Amino acid sequence: MSRTAANGNSKTHLNQNGLKSEDIKKNGYHNKREKNGPGTSVASRQHRQESFEQAPMYVAVMTYLGFGIVTLFGYLRDFLRAVGLEKCHLAQEREEQKDFVPLYQDFENFYTRNLYMRVRDNWNRPVCSLPGPVFDLMERVSDDYNWTFRFTGRTIHNAVNMGSYNYLGFAENKADFLKTVADKIHQYGVGVCSTRQEIGNLSIHEELEKLVASFLRVESSMTFGMGFATNSMNIAALVGKGCLILSDELNHTSLILGARLSGATIRVFKHNNMHSLEKMLREAVCSGQPRTHRPWRKILIMVEGIYSMEGSVVRLPEIIALKQKYKAYLYLDEAHSIGAVGPSGRGVTELFDVNPADVDVMMGTFTKSFGAAGGYIAGKKELVDYLRSHSHSAVYASAMSPPVTEQIIRAIRCIMGKDGSTEGIRRIRQLAENTRYFRARLKEMGFIIYGNDDSPVVPILLYMPGKVVAFAREMLERKIAVVVVGFPATPITEARARFCLSAAHTRAMLDQVLHHLNEVGDALCLKFSRRKYSFRSDLCDETDFELDS
Repeated sequence: MSRTAANGNSKTHLNQNGLKSEDIKKNGYHNKREKNGPGTSVASRQHRQESFEQAPMYVAVMTYLGFGIVTLFGYLRDFLRAVGLEKCHLAQEREEQKDFVPLYQDFENFYTRNLYMRVRDNWNRPVCSLPGPVFDLMERVSDDYNWTFRFTGRTIHNAVNMGSYNYLGFAENKADFLKTVADKIHQYGVGVCSTRQEIGNLSIHEELEKLVASFLRVESSMTFGMGFATNSMNIAALVGKGCLILSDELNHTSLILGARLSGATIRVFKHNNMHSLEKMLREAVCSGQPRTHRPWRKILIMVEGIYSMEGSVVRLPEIIALKQKYKAYLYLDEAHSIGAVGPSGRGVTELFDVNPADVDVMMGTFTKSFGAAGGYIAGKKELVDYLRSHSHSAVYASAMSPPVTEQIIRAIRCIMGKDGSTEGIRRIRQLAENTRYFRARLKEMGFIIYGNDDSPVVPILLYMPGKVVAFAREMLERKIAVVVVGFPATPITEARARFCLSAAHTRAMLDQVLHHLNEVGDALCLKFSRRKYSFRSDLCDETDFELDS
């Protein structure tokens, strides 16, 4: 908890995290301008190589051994429950229903029952403040090994938030910024209670769609009230039976669900592997549909801009070249890249300097960089007009809430500089600096991290199940809130902690997080990298100096 000065003339104090009290704006955005660190050029590096370093062999062996041990103990505990020596907390069939078809599949719940429940305290922690760069958490404890929790009444104050997708810091509560949002509540109310095709189409919705199209530099766009549904409910309107979807193996669940609902044939290519993609495209064009060998009605390539679990960036220019060569269509999900990368925040198309018209379907969400809710699909006017009448999400879903719409408008206007300030571009540059600085320091410390140097999603590989749990608990003790992810959300040997950088993070906050990461990494032996990095040389782009000379 921060200890503020007793009067205006007193010196600035530090809180328990070592952060200046003036840097902590729990309900707003910090206004301090960050100084440029050594070599932290804000220009995008399109050709930065992605890092996917493999851990030593003993790490994989120890990981499998750890899962083997907890699995054996799981079977032992199931035996103790069966004989009545241990209480079973899960839902069970009643005795009089023993001859019915079972409602609960016992074996399918084995992982949840015996592994996840023992470490469930590391997830779903209740937040009791604005989830900005720092936030407050409600302290809870369990008396039955995480089957149930109870609150202690204490609050963990000013934990540094390293898990929110608040890339540009627009998830804030600053009265000056949010005045127009409050005005729209008075003008329109908080909800429309109707679809846009009935009586829910407001002028503010059309204003947003024109602004999104202008921001993305495309002909037209349409918006939806839910980001997940933007994928899952629209793909079925674009492809169907007789069509082929080529999906990256690491695509988000919403893309996978939308592809399955479409009824199209789905084939999965290796992540960011152009040889795998081209092989499938060539086979699809040459062989056609199974059995009949008729040509596919459509071939749709589905990829993401930034992959939220890997931190990798799509190889967009190469994919565009392949889709043009084989006459396919491209569906680009920019949920994590729009606003977060590119010199002016326009996503991976700007990062790689490609023509947005080369992407047939541009999709993104407003839940990350814009601090709001919902999603969009943009592209040619014919595409958008078709979706307005054929998309389930457009026909049946309620229209976007007016204050949420205004929040997105004010964020995009800020990014584009249409509000008369340079605040938007400052945040984009701050995010780029924070990303470069944080990644370079982690490499220097010896952690294995995944992803592209431009990606604000930074996964740190932890591997072993016991270390994942210990890492999350130890960081919370130090007032650093992190997100840890393990099997089945990741491969069994690649459990990780996922850090999300934000423009709202000050350099002091990042230094404090890095300090604790260094200590915890040494204590838990998490520094598995065998590569040697230089902090200064990694931040400097030596190619620039060669070009200048």
